Amino acid sequence: MSEAVTEYLQDNKDQLFKKLSDFLKIESISTDPSKKDEMEEAVSFLTDYLTEIGFNKVERKETGGHPLVYAEYTQAGDAPTALFYGHYDVQPADPYELWETEPFQPTIRNGKIYARGASDDKGQVFMHLAVFEAMMKTEGKLPMNVKVVIEGEEEIGSEHLGAFLSENQELLEADFSLISDSGMVDKGVPTILYGLKGFTGLELTVKGPNRDLHSGLYGGAVKNPAMALSQLLAAMKNTDEVVTVPGFYDDVENLSEEERKIMNAAPGEDFPSTTGVPETAPEKGYTAKEHTMARPTLEVNGIFGGYQGEGTKTIIPSSATAKLTCRLVPGQDPQKIQDALVDFIEANTPKGVTVDIKREALSAKAYKVDPKHPLLIKAAESYTSAFEAETVFVRLGGSIPVVETIDSLFGIPVVLLGFGTPEDNLHSPNESFPLEHFSKGMDALALFYRDVKNVM
Repeated sequence: MSEAVTEYLQDNKDQLFKKLSDFLKIESISTDPSKKDEMEEAVSFLTDYLTEIGFNKVERKETGGHPLVYAEYTQAGDAPTALFYGHYDVQPADPYELWETEPFQPTIRNGKIYARGASDDKGQVFMHLAVFEAMMKTEGKLPMNVKVVIEGEEEIGSEHLGAFLSENQELLEADFSLISDSGMVDKGVPTILYGLKGFTGLELTVKGPNRDLHSGLYGGAVKNPAMALSQLLAAMKNTDEVVTVPGFYDDVENLSEEERKIMNAAPGEDFPSTTGVPETAPEKGYTAKEHTMARPTLEVNGIFGGYQGEGTKTIIPSSATAKLTCRLVPGQDPQKIQDALVDFIEANTPKGVTVDIKREALSAKAYKVDPKHPLLIKAAESYTSAFEAETVFVRLGGSIPVVETIDSLFGIPVVLLGFGTPEDNLHSPNESFPLEHFSKGMDALALFYRDVKNVM
């Protein structure tokens, strides 16, 4: 990174912060039909800014839902091409009463900027654009070719993104992809994510009588759907936290001792202090870090049925429902896992009830890249230089479906450069982003963009 780029970012920090604030003020809530105009406003903001920066092509792309923004800078000759992905939509701000300041009026306090989208993902998207601006304003060019895709449906499942990527593979051809929609293991600890879990799930409803029944008149004669559901769920996992569904672990990739060392060496969350649980409960034979990062999970996300009001209502409920999701690891296929769950449920449904199953439409395979890949090593060097701290390598228990989509369609490595922290309150009131990460993160990005051509 040239001194001129560094100086530009520093000298223009107030101007850049104002532009970021203008972006954060836009209530681009993709799930809310009443915010269609605001979604359009966010698209206009991005197209105007990318044009101002100097990208040679900037286009609004229609999808079956909210539009996405595409831009490209292809004037760097035979230098590598990066496919940068981000999203401009945000989660709803509810409950508003829990925000200390207005969610769409960016506010600085305690060294952080508070606003919906500050970390997820507007703030991190803006960091890349600001670096592009600094390079173009000071050097008149970017050190590599860049193709930008910023969508507006990530918070509602990216329903139309897959089709866009698939239909435009030639347009989007690149040497690698770069995404900043994640975070670090702790504030000030630069973190390379070299793996993400996959995702699938289903909803099952156990049905019994055609109406709620008097528990005294019918108890003992009619199977209780809530009890039957509880029995089914309890049978899916044993007391060692091992999933008992046949076939669940068939294709799971074994953890090497080297990876175990990498995972356990990374700073970790003190789960009892941060979550209030008395102790952790990982799968037998694995640490909590190993389980969250690299072992598959099966979780009950919600369970409901019967009387929910105050006091007692002596009934046998007519039905009970549970929502299940699984986080998957490399080797596991979401369809096969869904099939295994369905087979298990059908084979173990108690007498006297029936089960309706609704499969989760949104599924994704896990993603993993070699932590020693030259791109990741270069990213780690850029991180370490900017943050003056050793970079750690981890796999994440969460899922970013677009990563697996890019991997399967383009066959290129995906570099995940996240700058958020565990305290950012993603999807919650008082979402924030550290100003220090904003500044140092842009330095890291500038270093990476400048030097990546040397490893490709």
